[in-house]
Amino acid sequence: MSTTTKNVLIDRIAGKLRIKRSLARDVVHCFFEMVISDLSKGHRLEFRDFGVFEIRSRAARTAQNPKTLEPVPVPSKRAVKFKSGRLMRDRIEGRSRSKRKQSMSSTRD
Repeated sequence: MSTTTKNVLIDRIAGKLRIKRSLARDVVHCFFEMVISDLSKGHRLEFRDFGVFEIRSRAARTAQNPKTLEPVPVPSKRAVKFKSGRLMRDRIEGRSRSKRKQSMSSTRD
């Protein structure tokens, strides 16, 4: 499995849109900054067909140290949760929209 870094993403965007790399970099940085800023304010981010980012609060709890078996307090914290959208799930599973529509219509018959 390969890893796509931010720089690779910037290069691909610049190539696909035929724009300067510096402009693509600025757009990607601005987008990431806005996502981080909105999430830190507690906002929910919804991108249709892509997915939803939202902040979830995790309550404080007591865990167990696996080595010593002693109880360890774990403080509460906020974490980002991502739920993928339908288009992303379908593409990852290798289904296209037309295949999904065909399978849905065949189950109705």
